[in-house]
Amino acid sequence: MRKRSKRYKEIAKLSQRNQSYSFTEAISVLKKSANTKFDGSVDMHFNLNVDPKKSEQMVRGTVILPHGTGKKIRIACFAKGEQEKQAQESGADYIGGTDLIEKVSRGFLDFDCAIATPEMMKELSRLGKILGPRGLMPSPKTGTVTNDISSAIEQIRKGKVEFKVDKQRGIHLSIGKLSFSEDKLCNNASAFIEAINEARPSSVKGRYIRSLFLSSTMSPALRISF
Repeated sequence: MRKRSKRYKEIAKLSQRNQSYSFTEAISVLKKSANTKFDGSVDMHFNLNVDPKKSEQMVRGTVILPHGTGKKIRIACFAKGEQEKQAQESGADYIGGTDLIEKVSRGFLDFDCAIATPEMMKELSRLGKILGPRGLMPSPKTGTVTNDISSAIEQIRKGKVEFKVDKQRGIHLSIGKLSFSEDKLCNNASAFIEAINEARPSSVKGRYIRSLFLSSTMSPALRISF
């Protein structure tokens, strides 16, 4: 039998199995049971009525959370020349061209997001097996392959995050911290739900979002009614 933490059990006492909650009710339950020494994340979990094996039903996109995630995002920028200068002025954490690519190939992965200029993509492609599985490979679809490095970094600092459906038809994203006010969490959640709906494949028929759950770090997930 799986051993549950004391905090998990406390939240379970406050919630009822198989019950659906409004978003504000779920936030209240999670906040009441927040007794960790750190500021836990609040996460949303979607299960979609799509088939990820079909390319036309791949759900992927970006969203700018109005209040950010509460986490400092470490940005790696692969660029040369003028774009490298832009990255430095805009506050990217790690900047370089071939030298940074070599560093990553040797195991350096201390960043949360990667941006690259189009000219760097040919060299960067050899890192596909390293960056791809971790969701760190720059892509034109998410605005992380661009010559406008300053704008890309600014959007990420403002709370732009990427989402992508997994093989189990799920999408998971942190929308803030337990210390965030209810209004901030609701605003971030609304922006995320809107982005998910806008990314709906045209070939999907019937109900698109099968289920939605909310959880915090080390807590059980609460089903959200919507």
